[in-house]
Amino acid sequence: MPHTLEWNVRLHLSEDDEGTTRARAVLDTGTAALTGHGTAHCHPADRDVPAIGDELAAGRAMRDLAQQLLDAAEHDIEGMGATRPRSREAAAWLT
Repeated sequence: MPHTLEWNVRLHLSEDDEGTTRARAVLDTGTAALTGHGTAHCHPADRDVPAIGDELAAGRAMRDLAQQLLDAAEHDIEGMGATRPRSREAAAWLT
């Protein structure tokens, strides 16, 4: 049966006066929400390039969000009575 959904991710970025960029990625599935967090710090000896801090913090927030989503899927799979595979690769590429 065909199945189509649209999930939205909102990414919020902020930088403080001390060179710390914070990112919050919020996934809204329509029935649940997950929030990932990430930070980046500008080293005092480095040139201040806000775009780099944005990319690092956003990437880390998205990675955190992705891990939460994978953990939720594994929990749901186990709730269906399936056993946890020994590795993520085994679950993804069964032959």
